[in-house]
Amino acid sequence: MKLTGKTVVLAVTGSIAAYKIAGLASMLKKMDCNVHVLMTENATNFINPITFETLTGNKCLIDTFDRNFQFSVEHVSIAKQADVVLVAPASANVIGKIAGGIADDMLTTTVMACASRCPVLISPAMNTNMFRNPIVQDNLRKLAEFGYGIIQPDCGYLACGDTGEGKMPSEETLLWYILKEIACEKDLAGKKVLITAGPTREKIDPVRFISNHSTGKMGYALAKMCMLRGAQVTLVSGPVSIEPPLFVDVIPVTSAKDMFDAVTKRYDQVDIVIKAAAVADYRPSDPADEKVKKKDDQLSIPLERTDDILKYLGEHKKKQILCGFSMETENMLENSRVKLEKKNLDMIVANNLKVAGAGFGTDTNIVTMITKEQVEELEIMSKEDVANVIIDKILTL
Repeated sequence: MKLTGKTVVLAVTGSIAAYKIAGLASMLKKMDCNVHVLMTENATNFINPITFETLTGNKCLIDTFDRNFQFSVEHVSIAKQADVVLVAPASANVIGKIAGGIADDMLTTTVMACASRCPVLISPAMNTNMFRNPIVQDNLRKLAEFGYGIIQPDCGYLACGDTGEGKMPSEETLLWYILKEIACEKDLAGKKVLITAGPTREKIDPVRFISNHSTGKMGYALAKMCMLRGAQVTLVSGPVSIEPPLFVDVIPVTSAKDMFDAVTKRYDQVDIVIKAAAVADYRPSDPADEKVKKKDDQLSIPLERTDDILKYLGEHKKKQILCGFSMETENMLENSRVKLEKKNLDMIVANNLKVAGAGFGTDTNIVTMITKEQVEELEIMSKEDVANVIIDKILTL
């Protein structure tokens, strides 16, 4: 993912957590983002401004009245460029200044100039007792009421030796907050999207189950991109080993019945459903309560059909856009067209497991998008890029 043409302002205050922002600045720069770093005088006691200048290629700004700057009103110039401002770590002192409208250095002056024209995120970092102080909490509530985004601190071991609230989140978490604001156009704003991902597991006994090779990567990519494009996303996920994206409501399930119940319970409240999960078609009809022991003769396991989630959704469709997935090994177009018609789908995304670069476990995919009127074949691309193309197509339906 690239942030080409985007400008992020990182406002660093006096906290030991300031060292983490060097990593964040590096991450943003690798995404082709223009990064400006502002520091309070106290922050320079924890990390040298040269570190940020080396990582970003921009001068690190500290003194409002430094006459060596090219612009006489540097804080206004940066405010005009900024797409988002992140104050991290945000000390209790600077939180109080911003909440009280005090602008007495480059950092607070620039934040004041940015607040009316771009998102400003505040990531508190301090001792637990300081964070819980009613004055600090009141200042944070005040900032939230004025539209500032407040990033809740983690609980953990703090530099002072205490354990509790006040730990600044990881660089990766802070990056997610920035991406949510500026990575994509918010063309799904106001939409509720339900996505299914991963495999299901059908119990044979307490030890064994029937499943498939799905890793959930395609469904998770769809959830991530829908979230970044402004949707309220619910992700119903079978057992996978992927960390879900932030800001997504994840509903973990195990069996096809679990997934059926989770999806149908929420169906009436959503606008778009994307069924990317690989749901088992059959399950053992009589799962054993104890482990089935190995014997010398052959073992036969009677199977029964699972609930057909897509068929149910198609039969009960009202205002929803319904997109299914079709994983095939032969006759992909023919089989997928039948599924599109039979299950009353608006669109189906088909791929062939035998094609290199497509299928389970890969970071790429090669898909064909099929509607009643059109067949569109895509080149090999990353699953995130595939997700974006699928969303673009859904928005035309």
